[in-house]
Amino acid sequence: MSQATMESEAENATCLILVDLQNDYFPGGSMELVGMVEATANAKLLLEQARKSGTPVIHIQHIAARPGATFFVPGTDGAEINPVAEPVAGESIVVKNFPNSFRGTSLLELLAARQVKDLVICGAMSHMCIDATTRAAFDLGFNCTVVADACATRDLQFQGRTVKAADVHASFMAALAIPYAKIVTTKEMVHQI
Repeated sequence: MSQATMESEAENATCLILVDLQNDYFPGGSMELVGMVEATANAKLLLEQARKSGTPVIHIQHIAARPGATFFVPGTDGAEINPVAEPVAGESIVVKNFPNSFRGTSLLELLAARQVKDLVICGAMSHMCIDATTRAAFDLGFNCTVVADACATRDLQFQGRTVKAADVHASFMAALAIPYAKIVTTKEMVHQI
């Protein structure tokens, strides 16, 4: 790597993190999410802009390690990153086994090597891996921005009650808003990357 490239990367202290944009979350997958197609279309806009601007991109891919897992099973098509957001040469893929993308992975080391301070986070699920990853990143000292309409989740059950995906998503975005992250839309974010 040339000195000019290293200096250029050091100046760009932002990284786009795409979490679990994998086939099992799409229609026909083992764990279909509400609004996943729309969220990934927005994530693709962010990804295209990051590529144009030279902003580093890291793809997070969850591979199930838990016995009896029904989605993201190793070696299945469902565990693969969806073609809409698939990585290209030069983009890192971090494989994780837990909701927190930092736990047991090389993510922190990759970010430190690139001198990243600001993270733009999107993907799935809002109430699980987006939440866990954002809170962990905040605790590690990163400035986090979550792109709300580039995230998706699903209906949840609690004490015999169905909590609709839109309410789950809104609750988790509201909870992350202070102090963990700035919550924005794709339209607000796409020209800032």
